Amino acid sequence: MTTSTTSLPGGTWTMGDLTVTRFGYGAMQLAGPGVMGPPADHDGALAVLREAVRLGITHIDTADAYGPHVTNRLIREALHPYSDALHIVTKVGAVRDAQGGWPTAREPEDLRRAVHSNLENLGVERLDLVNLRLGDAGGPRPGSLAKAYETLVDLQGQGLIRHLGLSNATADQIAEAQAIAPFVCVQNLYNLAHRQDDDLVDRLAGQGIAYVPFFPLGGFSPLQSSALSAVAARLGTRPMSVALAWLLHRSPNILLIPGTSSVAHLRENITGAGVTLSEEDVAELDVIGR
Repeated sequence: MTTSTTSLPGGTWTMGDLTVTRFGYGAMQLAGPGVMGPPADHDGALAVLREAVRLGITHIDTADAYGPHVTNRLIREALHPYSDALHIVTKVGAVRDAQGGWPTAREPEDLRRAVHSNLENLGVERLDLVNLRLGDAGGPRPGSLAKAYETLVDLQGQGLIRHLGLSNATADQIAEAQAIAPFVCVQNLYNLAHRQDDDLVDRLAGQGIAYVPFFPLGGFSPLQSSALSAVAARLGTRPMSVALAWLLHRSPNILLIPGTSSVAHLRENITGAGVTLSEEDVAELDVIGR
């Protein structure tokens, strides 16, 4: 599949030997309600994925737990065989239960099973990047990641994984992982209103490691702030556009993966993330999370 030469906001970043657009796409919303079951509009879901690639996006974030299995199979149906420029990032460490919960699954056999399931559903022989999902649905939790991370390092050694990453991780877990084997990204909750990882973002930037905020627009409770609305009104754009633009402005190692199930909304997000923020705008926005 060919990709467009359309210029995306933020340029590119290199994770290991994977060069990706800083504006990426998160596939979670392509599954059904509650990230369970198939999409209401199957063809529409395929159209979003194809449009993302046509517009030049080279970073798609997914997980076999989404659906479960739904988003990975949609990605395969829409985009396989994949362009050499396209990089699909997945994660392991959690599954879905019948109630729609996200129980942890980080025992070695759980992780091996998840990696092989991702390989099969995406239709590849090696996964570009696998994030180890830590903590639980409530957020990061303390505790050693050694056994789980070493399992993924072993699978990497077998040639099944190209690069490793961490998700929902504490600072101690990140340091522990770095003592075991290299990783190329951290995927944590972070946005204008949730700035707890500020120091981590800067530290990782200095090490050349990507930081990928999940819920960049607040997740299931969209960001709301009078300061955000005021800046958006002044710039003649949407508050969510300003929130995306702020993340790209915040640090060069931040990679965006906003999700949507709509082609029109995908295009809006791309346009919005390209909004230019002045120093005055940034100063006003920085107050929100501090």
